[in-house]
Amino acid sequence: MLPSQQLAQFAAESKPFATLCRELGRRGATVHLKELVGGALPFYAAAAIARTGGVHVFVAEDRDAAAYLLNDFYGLLDESRICFFPSSYKRSVAYGAEDAQGVVQRTAALTAIRSLKEGYVVVCTYPEALAERVADAETLGRDTIRVAVGDSISPEVLVDALVDAGFEKVDFVYEPGQYSVRGGIVDVFSYSESKPYRVDFFGDEVDSIRRFEISSQLSADKLDRVEILPDLTASGTSSERVSLARFIGDAASFWCYDADYVLRRINDLRRKVVADLEDPAQIDRLLTSRNGLLSDIGGSRLLMLRDNLKERPADAEVLFSTAPQPAFNKNFVLLADDMIRNGLRGYETYILSENRAQMERLGNIFHQIGRGQVVVRPLALTLHEGFVDNDLKLCLYTDHQIFDRYQRYRINGEIKRDEQMTIAELNQLRPGDYVVHIDHGVGRFDGLVKITENGKTHEAIKLVYKDGDVLFVNVHSLHRISRYKSGDGEPPKVYKLGTGAWQKLKNAAKKAVKDISRELIALYARRKASKGFAFSPDSYLQHELEASFRWEDTPDQQAATAAIKKDMESDQPMDRLVCGDVGFGKTEVAIRAAFKAATDGKQVAVLVPTTILALQHYRSFSERLRDFPVRIEYLNRTKTAREVAQIREELASGRIDILIGTHKMLGRQIRFKDLGLLIIDEEQKFGVAAKEKLTQMSVSVDTLTLTATPIPRTLQFSLMGSRDLSVISTPPPNRQPIVTESHVFSEEIVRDAVEAELARGGQVYFVHNRVEDLQTVAGLITRVCPKARVGVGHGKMPAEQLERLVMDFIYGEFDVLVSTTIVENGIDIPNANTIIVDGAQNYGLSDLHQLRGRVGRSDRKAYCYLLSPPDELLGSDARRRLRAIEEFSDLGSGFNIAMQDLDIRGAGNLLGAEQSGFIADIGFETYQKIMNEAVAELRAEGLHVPGLSDGEQEVVEQMRFIDDAHIDIEVEAALPDAYVSQQAERLKLYRELDSTKDEEALQAFESRLADRFGPLPRAAKELLNVVRLRWEAIRLGMERVKVKNGLMIVHFVGEENSPFYKSEAFMTLLQRVTQRPDRFVLKQHNNRLAMTVRNVKDVEDAYKTLQQL
Repeated sequence: MLPSQQLAQFAAESKPFATLCRELGRRGATVHLKELVGGALPFYAAAAIARTGGVHVFVAEDRDAAAYLLNDFYGLLDESRICFFPSSYKRSVAYGAEDAQGVVQRTAALTAIRSLKEGYVVVCTYPEALAERVADAETLGRDTIRVAVGDSISPEVLVDALVDAGFEKVDFVYEPGQYSVRGGIVDVFSYSESKPYRVDFFGDEVDSIRRFEISSQLSADKLDRVEILPDLTASGTSSERVSLARFIGDAASFWCYDADYVLRRINDLRRKVVADLEDPAQIDRLLTSRNGLLSDIGGSRLLMLRDNLKERPADAEVLFSTAPQPAFNKNFVLLADDMIRNGLRGYETYILSENRAQMERLGNIFHQIGRGQVVVRPLALTLHEGFVDNDLKLCLYTDHQIFDRYQRYRINGEIKRDEQMTIAELNQLRPGDYVVHIDHGVGRFDGLVKITENGKTHEAIKLVYKDGDVLFVNVHSLHRISRYKSGDGEPPKVYKLGTGAWQKLKNAAKKAVKDISRELIALYARRKASKGFAFSPDSYLQHELEASFRWEDTPDQQAATAAIKKDMESDQPMDRLVCGDVGFGKTEVAIRAAFKAATDGKQVAVLVPTTILALQHYRSFSERLRDFPVRIEYLNRTKTAREVAQIREELASGRIDILIGTHKMLGRQIRFKDLGLLIIDEEQKFGVAAKEKLTQMSVSVDTLTLTATPIPRTLQFSLMGSRDLSVISTPPPNRQPIVTESHVFSEEIVRDAVEAELARGGQVYFVHNRVEDLQTVAGLITRVCPKARVGVGHGKMPAEQLERLVMDFIYGEFDVLVSTTIVENGIDIPNANTIIVDGAQNYGLSDLHQLRGRVGRSDRKAYCYLLSPPDELLGSDARRRLRAIEEFSDLGSGFNIAMQDLDIRGAGNLLGAEQSGFIADIGFETYQKIMNEAVAELRAEGLHVPGLSDGEQEVVEQMRFIDDAHIDIEVEAALPDAYVSQQAERLKLYRELDSTKDEEALQAFESRLADRFGPLPRAAKELLNVVRLRWEAIRLGMERVKVKNGLMIVHFVGEENSPFYKSEAFMTLLQRVTQRPDRFVLKQHNNRLAMTVRNVKDVEDAYKTLQQL
């Protein structure tokens, strides 16, 4: 039996339930639901709705409350019948910035209500959304464009209808209100769905209709008919716009927590909007009013938790007997005793949780505190608030309240724009970008061009080098080109073709990589050989510390913690690197490790790069370990000489368990009595001298390194033998998403944002990236918010002064910090939860993400405002960037975005300080390619990397003899313009095709093409065959392959003493070729081995012939 059915069964057994169902059958009833608290409302309401049917509107206090209620119903009823009805504006009607997401969800709710034949529909909303008027049913019916499979209608007719309805034509559809046409395919994004439709025509008949994913542009599921709705918020006269209540009619039931509050809110909103509107007479078109709404719900049922509406007092009451879940404040003894008491009184207790691991943990904790007799009965479903029902003798407790955690909600039908899409956009090449060709160095990309060779046209990429030299690169060699990216926006040095400068640089980089690899590998071997301390298994204190963690552990965090414990419990010294984005709980992992060491009587050193971070870590460690017998101290510039002397003395005598400090800690005078664990934060920021000391210190001490910079996978695999690395890439599941809004700069927005944050006692970051204007900006803020205390900071200030400023901000000496982007450098101030970024259009995606990651580090809702000039003045790239960052309000999307942009800042020092110079000259991706080559050469020279698993050893041995083959054919192989008309999209597809590795991937690519652009033309099919031919050539060590006039001519590896000629592959090839002298002819040609193959009809025949060799 499903948990939701079980709960419905519980509800059905209670007396008040029957009364409630009876009242729901009475038209126009006004019912007071007395003593119904928390989660008991959805618990009873869901059971009653399932029994009686109809349209039910729940009006909660605000958007969050409505969303939680929505999630409660998702669990209790049929998810597809539950709608969310949000506001259609980002902030308020007055600013007029429309929120596409909101409009889609509203339209979907209206459609669901209009098409309800039997059963029920539940709508969750809140006062601001209820206040906004909607189009009436007639307009909705009139403006709908209906399309069904088999309709005889031409694409042109459909497009005309869309244009009339105000749809906009784009290349690829990615938000509501857009359409695109490609041959016989029309893509359209209706306002009533969170995914767009793809309508496929065969001549003048609709052949198929499918939904498709926005990010991949691939079809999802087939539909028989669709209704396409335009944006209804914008259109219509006031007579055609009605309140939601009028739209539904009298058959509805309205459920309110506090009806009077809802109506008051609606009037407040109305007053505020009238004041801001240019034409106050417009107000009735936009919003309803208290009296208007009251008369519209006059004939409907009204169910209230508080009987406080003077205009409509209750005429019946249903008396419940429920109480909220008691607050246990993570005190598990209290919880266990409460459950035991309940059992004795004949009450049944269930724990509502969707997380199995949490339940096991609860059981473990009960055993450890000696309450093993308590039975944990889980129900796999969750409510926002638990409750006790005295009629039913039932206690339903939620796990997020027991563990005191934030519960995250989801809203179905949100427009999912994938991160992948924006990343693809970031990596797109645009004419004028710098690119690196691995054989020729840095040049400028100049677009795709058509070149004609012996009467056949091919598409190629045009690169321009120094002095106007031009290099054309075949679309099959795209993998030899990568986009040049470096940390600062300085343009790179462009090379001249045909000189040795690039080769020299490439070799120098390779040599450096080899030297460092050797050194690292030796160190690795030395550590593996030495013995360390083996820590004992987890104590019950450890369990308790972990259970008291505020958030839920993510799978990555669990894996990292488990790996660290395993390393600590073994007698080999641990050397583990944990990477994860800011705010992903690396510190928590470190605290657990530190505590484990401390409970075994060992001391822990935590090394951080800056004074501020030392203070911060000290605060977070103290906070987490407050209730445990551990002594923590910190060392940094702010300590006096006397304090330092005292700390030194206590450290040597072993009275301090955990010491946090800057590199001062590495000084000679600092002696530990018994150091067991070294934790290094943000290692890449330490100098070489500090690193040397660390290396000596850490040969036999367990070491844990934390970093926020994503590290290129190849590096890790090749150098570290892919062992001791944990990546935390999933964000905590119940961090609140950061509310992100982009607006045109206006003093009102700044005023509202600052005042709202100060009103809840918080602090604000204001980022403005020109040092010379900072004072003016600070003046502006003081003018619009006289109450705010403003501080100004920038990177050109002396370090001590800046540090003091930040410390003052941490301690709340002032409210608004106006600064340049220095904020993003690792300062973490839990009390600052609003960030305003001025001139947001000038930042890259990852910078915006990094900046935004500074807020929302605590359990408060955080806000990020991106201010920019009006849309008309922004380039399309900047517009899309702002749009993207607005949509990925979650943490974690950053890991992907940051991977792209952090490129160099992170990887620079992974290999030691002198490396980053090379990266700047070469560009990041190319640097990685050179690294791979260098590591391959080291292996070929017979360098043995200790600790490689068999699988990895195989990878090493499978190094190819050549890494590319040149294919020359006489037929046309390309994606024709008529098939894919956008150049940028063709380039993206070529890059994708070029990176496919096997037949399976190639076929998937082919079906994706057919899905998006229709059946493949001949040239596109040939293009795929060329890729297959290239794979075979590389496998067989052929550098060039030419297919012409029924012959195929191949050239083998150029170097005479290449290991290829001794390989098995070559021997088998020789055997097979010599058996068929009529078809294969081998010959020497300019000291190179070549072979001619006779009667080869076409490219397909060519690759099939090679496959048999």
